[in-house]
Amino acid sequence: MKASLLLALVCTAVLAAGARADSPREPETLVQKVQEYAQKATAMAKSAFSMVQESEAAQQARRWLSDKADLAKQRLVWLKEKLAELWKQMPAA
Repeated sequence: MKASLLLALVCTAVLAAGARADSPREPETLVQKVQEYAQKATAMAKSAFSMVQESEAAQQARRWLSDKADLAKQRLVWLKEKLAELWKQMPAA
C-alpha cells in the first residue's frame, strides 16, 4: 500500500513538472494543472487502495472457505460414522 501511494506521489511530481514546463510563467495555469494532476493521482491512489482491499477481502474469503470446507469434511466423517453405528444397531428385516 505504501508503495502505491509513493508511486502516486511520484507520478504527481512528474506531472507537475510537466505542467510547469508547459505553462510559460503563468502561475494560475500552473496551479490549475497541478491540482488536476493531484486529483488524478488521488484517484489512482484510491483505485490502488481499493484493489488492495479487495485482494485482502478475497484472501480472507478463501481462508474462511478453506477452513469451513475442512470443518464440513470433519462433520461428514462424523455423520458417516454415526450412520454406520445406527445401521449396525438396526435389527435385520
